Formats: sequence, C-alpha cells, structure tokens
Amino acid sequence: MRLPANLKRLAKMLPPYRNRIFLALLGMLVTAGTEPTLTYLMGQLLDKGFVGKLGFPIWMVPLCLIGIFVVRGVSTFMTTYMMTWVTSRLQNDLRRGVFTKLLDVPLGFYAKHPTGKVINSMMFETQQIIDMVKNVITSLIRDALTALGLLVMLLYYNWKLTLITLVLVPTTAYVVRKTGKRLQRLTQNYLGVNAELTQVLEETTRAQQVIKIFGGQAYERDRFEQRAEKLRSYSMRMSNTFAATVPITQVIAACALSIVVVIALVQANAGEATVGTFVAFISAMLMLLTPLKRIAEVNGPLQRGLAASDAVFEMIDAEPERIDGKTLDHRARGELHFVDVGITYPGAQRPALSHINLTIRPGENVAFVGMSGGGKSTLVNLVPEFFQPDLGEIRLDGVPIRELSLQSLRRQIAMVSQHVVLFDDTVAANIAYGDANPDRARVAAAAKAAHLDSVIANLPQGLDTVIGDNGNRLSGGQRQRLAIARAIYKDAPILILDEATSALDTESERAVQAALDELMRGRTTLVIAHRLSTIERADRIVVLTEGRIVESGSHAELLARNGVYATLYQLQFAKESV
Repeated sequence: MRLPANLKRLAKMLPPYRNRIFLALLGMLVTAGTEPTLTYLMGQLLDKGFVGKLGFPIWMVPLCLIGIFVVRGVSTFMTTYMMTWVTSRLQNDLRRGVFTKLLDVPLGFYAKHPTGKVINSMMFETQQIIDMVKNVITSLIRDALTALGLLVMLLYYNWKLTLITLVLVPTTAYVVRKTGKRLQRLTQNYLGVNAELTQVLEETTRAQQVIKIFGGQAYERDRFEQRAEKLRSYSMRMSNTFAATVPITQVIAACALSIVVVIALVQANAGEATVGTFVAFISAMLMLLTPLKRIAEVNGPLQRGLAASDAVFEMIDAEPERIDGKTLDHRARGELHFVDVGITYPGAQRPALSHINLTIRPGENVAFVGMSGGGKSTLVNLVPEFFQPDLGEIRLDGVPIRELSLQSLRRQIAMVSQHVVLFDDTVAANIAYGDANPDRARVAAAAKAAHLDSVIANLPQGLDTVIGDNGNRLSGGQRQRLAIARAIYKDAPILILDEATSALDTESERAVQAALDELMRGRTTLVIAHRLSTIERADRIVVLTEGRIVESGSHAELLARNGVYATLYQLQFAKESV
C-alpha cells in the first residue's frame, strides 16, 4: 500500500523526535503484549487451577493479574505522554511553518486566501492533522500489534477456528476502503465550509460599527445560520458514514463468533478441546474485536487529517517573495525612475497601469491625484515591490529594484497609509516597530515631531501604555499620528504618504501637517491625496486616469492648463464651498 504524499511529508518531520517516538512505540508493544498474556493466564487457571494442578502458590494468581494491569497502565501512560509530547511539538512546527510563510508571501496571496481561511488553517486544520497522527500511529501500531498477538494466541489454541476468525480482517478492510473515499470527499467540503464560517466570525467581530450603524444584524445572523447549518449537515453525513462501519463489522463479528461457538462445542463433545482452551479462545476472539474496531474507526480522523493537510501544506508551499538581489549597504539618494511600467492584475480586463514613464528627483515631493481606480495606489505600491510590474522596470538611484534584495529596498522606504495598522503593544513599541534595539530618545523625539507628546503625557504609563487591538484605545487622529511617528522614527530617504491626514480633524491636521512638512524635507516623497488642498505645495503633481499619466506639473501650472486637474480641483472646491 502506497502512503499518501502528505503522510510521507509528515513522517519526514518526525526524526527530531525519534527518541520519544521510540519510547511511545515501546509502550505500545508492551500494552499489546498484555492482552494475549491475560487470555493465556485465564486459560491456564481454568484448566489447572480448578483441579489442583496449578503448579505454583495460589497467592501468585492475584499478583500476576495485578502485575499485568500495572504494567499495562504504565505502558499506556508512557505511550500517551510521549505521543502528546511529540504531536504538540509537531503541531507547533506546522503552525510555525504556516506563520513563517505568511510573513514571506506577496500581498497578492491574500486576495486568494481570506483572513478566515488563514486562521482556520493555522488553528483548526493543524489540529485535525495532529488528531490524525495520534490516531494513525496509536491505532495502526498499537492495535495492529495487539491484533497480531491475539491472532498468534488463537492459532496456538485452535488453528481451525482461527481461520474462521480471520474472515473479520479482510471484511473490516473492505468496509473501511468503501467508506474511505466518501469520507474524504465529505471532509474536504466540511473543511471548506468551516473556513467560510471562520471568515464570517472574523468579519463580524471586526465590523461591529458598520453592522450596528447599518442594521446588519439580521444579515450577519443569516450568514452565520446558513454556514452553521451547512457545517452541521456535513458533520452529520460524515458521522453517519463513519458510524455505519461499526455495526457492519459487529454483525460480521457476531456471525463469525456464532460459527466459532458451534464448532467449539462440537470439538469439546469430541474431547478435542478443554474448557480453559475454549474460554481463552473466545476471550481472545472477543478481545480481537476491540483493536479491529479501533483500526476501522481510524478512517474518519485519517481522512479529515489528509484533507486538512492539503490546505495546510498548500499554505506552507505558497510561493514566497523573491529572496535574491544584492544588499544596498548605504543610504539611498532617493531618485526613482519609472521606465515604461505596466501592470495588469490577474483576472482584470484592462491594465491597472500602462506605459508609466516618470523620473522623481532625490528629495522631490510628488503628489499623485486622479479619480478612484486611476492607478495611484498601484503605482506607489510598486516602489516597495508589494507587486511586480508586468512590463518595464523601476530604478532606484539608477539601479533596477529587481536587482536589490527586498530587505535592502524596503529599508529605504517609510510609509503612512490611510488604513492605519497598529499592534496590541506599547506606544513605544509601535513607534520603533521593526527596530531590534529601539532608541528611547529617538522614540520620544518621533512622538514629539508627530505632535503626540501631549497625548502620551495623559496616558497611564506614557510611552509604555498598551494601546489595544489596532490601537483601539486611541482616537482616530491619535492612531494616525502614531503611524506618522513610526515613519519619522524610521528616518528613511523615501516616504510614501497614502492619505496620511485623512483621519484627522482640522486642528490635528494642521499640527501633523507641520510635522509632515518637516519630515518630508530632504526626502523623496510620494503622496496620494484626494483632498487637493493638501498637496498644493507639492513640487510636482502627477494626474493619473485609467492607469496612464495624463498631466504633470505644479499646482499653478496645472490650473493654468485648465485640464483634468483643474476640473478635479474646481469640482472639489465647489463641494467644499457648499
């Protein structure tokens, strides 16, 4: 029988734990040996103990019985402990593999793998794999050894009756094989629906404000009920398929047992079998049903684990971002040159960017404007290579960025987005994020430059105050300023500002804009802004429409041309005047 590829792959992860696995196997072997030993002892007691031919002191009988169960208890505990020790570490290895890969995949990965699916694979599906490993190793080894020992015992007592008993083995294997394919298909569907349910839960907890203000409770309840009911349906079908194997094997066992009893009675009447032999044989046969039943039952967790391993290993095998390129060991000047750059997103009908030719001088402040979907965010996201262009190239100080390592490239860039991302850590840790040895004085200076010093002074532990999930203990403007302080702390030569002041009130915006003006001085700055009043002082304004540059110049020059920019400006000015 050829092992599935995922089982082979899991087996290759086990060598570091081989000593513990050996102890677990030793425990399984000892446990398996106690059952035929017990049946043999009972047969001897019936044949010799009741007619005075025991051959050893009677006080040894309870000692032997107790000894067998003590040895069995110790070996079972050792097996359970060692298997738990190994599988808990294997689970951490799997989760570590998924998590490490999530840090290295390109942003496009998350378009195909929603957050709920990622969390589901990390937490639930890895547990399914571990349950499979526990059941497969324990049942297919310990129970197989137990069954083998009992079969040997049966052959020793009566080989003719054993041949009838052996009908159980191929019959059980046939039932398992028939139900296996159906279980695997149902399990794959079950895991898919479970990922959908996890996604609903993740979105519901994240979008509480939207749900409440727009009255989406009923809609979310329906979404949950639909997936929960679908999950319950698959669970029932899996359970029914799995449970059907048990009564079928039990009926077959009962038929075999009935035949065995009849033949054994005939042999006993003919003087070919003793009472002790008959009882020991029947005991061993009944004991054989338990390991065979557990071997049959392993099919459920085996199929669930194999289906889960497909999803987990798909993530572990995801294509990471490139790791090639030379190291840039100095601070870049900040010149950017876009050479005939174009990119089309997968499945899109038209390019997001087409024939972009643009040179940005060191220290220049360039703003990108245009209607939504014009390509502004795509263009700036190409600079840190969150995406790679399909055509053309981008050069940093004359060097194509594809020739630079991503770590070196991104070390030259700081970014403040309209979608602020903060971590459930201290203010200081968020400001110095990514710095293995943060400078406390620089942290304080960055906070002051972002006009956060007065906010920090009112926090319970100052810079050491934990700000909660995504900074939920701060106001929107404070969160934005904290993100700006993080960019100030990094002190990179290239700065990307994507609606950096969008969440600020008028007073905060004036304070932070002053800090940004100071921050942008001497740095190459790429600004995306929908409020055109915030970029009037930019050195150059680039207007993008449907992925193409249609205008470029200063604010005054573009207004004088009375083109696309002037139209956008007049429309926005008219709205603000109303």
